[in-house]
Amino acid sequence: MLTTKTPSHLISRHLSLLKIHSYLSRQQQPQQSITEKLLSLLKNCTSTDQLQQIHSQMLTNSIQKPNFLLSKIIDLKDLAYASLLFHQIPSPNDYAFNIMIRGLTTTWRIYSLTVRFYYQMKNLSLKPNNFTYPFLFIACANTLALDHGKSAHSMLFKVGLDSDDHVSHSLITMYARCNRLRSARKVFDEITHRDLVSWNSMISGYSKMGFGGEAVGLFRRMMEAGFEPDEMTLVSILGACGDCGDLSLGRWVEGFVGENKMEVNSYLGSALIDMYGKCGDLDSARRIFNGMIKKDMVTWNAMITGFAQNGMSDEAIMLFHGMREAGIDPDKITLIGVLSSCASIGALDLGKWVHTYASQRGLQHNIFVASALIDMYAKCGSLHNALRVFEHMPQKNEVTWNAMISALAFHGRSREALSLFKRMSEEDGTASPNEVTFVGVLSACVHAGLVDEGHQLFNLMSSSYGLIPKIEHYSCMVDLLARAGHLYEAWDIVEKMPGKPDHIVLGALLGACQKRRNADISERVMKLLLEMEPLNSGNYIISSKIYANLRRWDDSAKMRLLMRQNGVAKTPACSWIEINAQLCEFHAGDDLEHCSVKIHQVFHLLIEEIKREGYIPVVDSL
Repeated sequence: MLTTKTPSHLISRHLSLLKIHSYLSRQQQPQQSITEKLLSLLKNCTSTDQLQQIHSQMLTNSIQKPNFLLSKIIDLKDLAYASLLFHQIPSPNDYAFNIMIRGLTTTWRIYSLTVRFYYQMKNLSLKPNNFTYPFLFIACANTLALDHGKSAHSMLFKVGLDSDDHVSHSLITMYARCNRLRSARKVFDEITHRDLVSWNSMISGYSKMGFGGEAVGLFRRMMEAGFEPDEMTLVSILGACGDCGDLSLGRWVEGFVGENKMEVNSYLGSALIDMYGKCGDLDSARRIFNGMIKKDMVTWNAMITGFAQNGMSDEAIMLFHGMREAGIDPDKITLIGVLSSCASIGALDLGKWVHTYASQRGLQHNIFVASALIDMYAKCGSLHNALRVFEHMPQKNEVTWNAMISALAFHGRSREALSLFKRMSEEDGTASPNEVTFVGVLSACVHAGLVDEGHQLFNLMSSSYGLIPKIEHYSCMVDLLARAGHLYEAWDIVEKMPGKPDHIVLGALLGACQKRRNADISERVMKLLLEMEPLNSGNYIISSKIYANLRRWDDSAKMRLLMRQNGVAKTPACSWIEINAQLCEFHAGDDLEHCSVKIHQVFHLLIEEIKREGYIPVVDSL
C-alpha cells in the first residue's frame, strides 16, 4: 500500500511517522492516551496520505478501530482504500455496513453496490436499521430497482420502521422515481406528523415526474397547513410551474424569494430561469440570468435551453459563444440546445463544430446528443451526415430511431422511412414504435402521397401496438387525404378528431381546397380558422383566391374587406443564409440596393439556378 507513492512522498511519510512515534515514546503515554491522540489526529486529517500514516501507527500500537478509519476514508472519498479496509475486517458489524452503504450511495453513487451490500448484510444475519434503509431506497430510486425497493418496504413492518419519518421520506422518493406515484402518495398520507421534509419529498416527486398540477395543488395545501417553503420546496414548485405554465405562481415564488432575502444561487436561479423559459417569458428569464453574479454550467444551460425552446435560435447561439468565452465547457445539455438552434436556422457550420466537440468529449454516442445531431443535419440539408451518425450509434432507443425516420420523411425519402420503420419493428432490442414513430411514418406517407399505406399504418397503431391515435396522427391523415384530393374524407376525420384540429392541419386542408377549387369544404375550414387565428393573413388570402377562381367575385372581395377590417396585414416572408459562418436574414420586400455586391451576386445565382430546375413563380397565390 505504501509502495504506490513516489520516493519524495515516501521520504515525507517516513519522516512524519518517525515524528509521531518519537512523540508518543517521549511522552511515555499509556495505551488509552495514545488511542485518544491517534483518534484526535484521525478526526482532523485532511488527506489519504495523512490517514495512512495514522493507520500505520494504529497498527503499530495494536489499536483496532476500523469503523473510525472507515468513516474517515469515506469522508476523503477514497473508494479503493475503503473497500480494502472493509474486506480486512474479520467480522464487520451493522455499523461498518451502514458506513459503506452511506458512502456508496452519497459519496461515490455506485447504487448497484449499495443494493449488494444490503443483501450481504442480511446474509450475515445483521439487521438493517433506520441508518440502512434511507440509503437503500435512494439507491433503488436511482437504479429504478422497484422490486428491491418493494421487498425492502415490506421489511420495514417487521423491524418496526414503517413509521420512521426519515425512512418514509426516502421511500416516497423511491416510489416517485420508479413512477409509482400512487404508492408514494400512500406513504405520504400515512405519515402521522408531517414536517417540511415530508411535504418536500412528495412535491418533488410529483414535479420531477411531470405531474405539475398535482405538485402545485399539494404546495397550496402545504401553505394552508402553515409550513413556510424552503429552497428545495421552491425549486420543485418552480419546475411544476414551468411544466403546467403557471406563470402567476412562478412570479409569486420570485417575489417570495425577494421578500425573504434568499440568495438566488445557481440552484434557485436556474429553476427561475427554466420556469420563465417554459412559460415563454424570456425577458424575465434573461433578467434573472443577468442578475446572477456567479453562473455555473446549469445556469448557462437553463438560459440557452429557454432561448432554443422558444425559437430564439440566434440568441441561444450568441449565449453559447458567451458561455465558452466565460470559460465554461459545454456539456450534453448545452449541446442539445445549441444543435436544436442550429437546426432551426440552418447553421450547418456551427452544427459540425458541435459534432466535432461532442466526439472529442465522447458525447457523440449519447442517445440525446446523437438524436439532436441527426435532427440538425437533416434540417440543414445534410441527410448523408444524419444517416452516418445514426448507423454509427452502438445503441439505439426510440428517440434515435424516431429522429432518423423523421429525417428521411422530412427529405421526401418516404420509402426509406417506411423501410426503417419496418427494420425498427423487426430488430430485437429495447426500441419499440411509439406515438412519435407513427407521426414520422405518417408524415412520410404525406410527402409521397401514399394513401393506402397511411391508412394501414394508422390502423396498425391500435391493432398491433395498442396505441391510441392522438390529434397529431389525425392531423397527418387529414393532410394526407387533403393532398390526395379526398377532401370530404379529410373533413370527416376533422369532425371525428378527439380534440380540435390545430391551425397547421386546417391550413393544409384550406390549401388543398384552393388547389381543388372546393368552396364547400373551404368555407367550413375557414370558419374554424377565423376563430382560431383571426390575425393570420394567409387564411384570408387563400379563401379570397378560392372564391376568385370560382368567379365568386363578391365573396372574394368580402374576404379582402374582412381582412382590412380586422387590421390584418400580410406578414413578409423571411429566410436565412450562412456566409462564412455569418448568418444573414432577409425579408420579402427588403431593399437590396443597400445590400453588398456579394449578396446581390448570390441572390441572382440562386434565381438562375432555380429557373434551370424548372421553377415558375405561382403568382396567383400571392
